[in-house]
Amino acid sequence: MSTFKCPESRLQLVIMAKVAEQCERYDEMLVCMKKVVKQEPVLSLEEKNLLSVAYKNVVGARRAPWRTLAALESKAVRDEKQSAIIKQFKERMEKELADVVTDLLNLLDQLIAGASDGESKVFYYKLKGDYYRYHVEVLPEGGAAQQATSEAEEAYKKATVIADEDLPVCSPIRLGLALNYSVFLYEIKKAMNEGYEMAKTAFQSAIPKLDELRDDDYRESATIMSLLRDNLNTWAEALN
Repeated sequence: MSTFKCPESRLQLVIMAKVAEQCERYDEMLVCMKKVVKQEPVLSLEEKNLLSVAYKNVVGARRAPWRTLAALESKAVRDEKQSAIIKQFKERMEKELADVVTDLLNLLDQLIAGASDGESKVFYYKLKGDYYRYHVEVLPEGGAAQQATSEAEEAYKKATVIADEDLPVCSPIRLGLALNYSVFLYEIKKAMNEGYEMAKTAFQSAIPKLDELRDDDYRESATIMSLLRDNLNTWAEALN
């Protein structure tokens, strides 16, 4: 198998990343975007989105199999041979996911240090919270999971403070933060009422402001609002 060769210039790296995304070659997309960050850890909006999409798909290719394996493991407790194979495969997914998370967290430290505007800081701190959350999902209960949970919450809190000061309530980045932070509170912290109230506040605050957004931001915010509404409906039933 031939080794993937990255372009050298930033423009070519971004073009290659976009081509890789269209081909669903997310590993190559990620290689390109990591090189962009290493060249200069100050990203345009397009570059930030490409980096986020690359990592989301690379980590997603581990999260989805892990969930399947966890379900299979619970059903195979009486079959020792099958259980051992599933456990081994599941541990491999956990290791690969941990490596992806660590890789991004190292990049985020550089990106946060180089960020000069509130929108970028919120974007990066939200990503930091998200990937610590993804790691918590596959960690057994104990010290490592507690530490990752604390790190996720700290990142989400920092993002929220900056978002409250610098971003409008209908901003897609601010709404995306509220969506993911509320999921973290509800599913990871088991602070279900707090997660529900956070999502409800974000949803209700954004509704009267959506018409102020440009077309692209409007579509993105509307999509996130739909996800918030779905969660609110599901959570309201569970809480009642």
